[in-house]
Amino acid sequence: MHGANLGTLLRTCDAVGACMAVPRFSWVPQALERGNTLRRPACVHWVNDPLGWLARQRDGGTRVVGVELADEAVRLADLPAARVRTVAVLGHEQTGIPAEALDLLDLAVEIPMVGGGASLNVAVAGSLVLYKLAGLL
Repeated sequence: MHGANLGTLLRTCDAVGACMAVPRFSWVPQALERGNTLRRPACVHWVNDPLGWLARQRDGGTRVVGVELADEAVRLADLPAARVRTVAVLGHEQTGIPAEALDLLDLAVEIPMVGGGASLNVAVAGSLVLYKLAGLL
């Protein structure tokens, strides 16, 4: 994910009162630093084991919503606002959410596309879902 995407998602998280959980992949700290334009400290949680962390969140009662094209996916317009602690999982713009993480989702949400593209930019897609989950759309 490009630093600008991380920066956009960080600003969206700030706007809706959410925190960002990011994996400790080698490129992430620099990309996040480059993309962060907030004027105050950001709410970022560093995750060493993304799949283990996600499983623990779910086991602890957190709802896990993935932004993914799937047969059982709910359209964004039909996604209800979050009423419990919720984690939104975003995948790679071209390959999506890894298969091993799909099993940890409680719900998949898709963003309908009218044009020729198969998906939106990850920061745009994530921002739309976060605003919908926050009840602001």
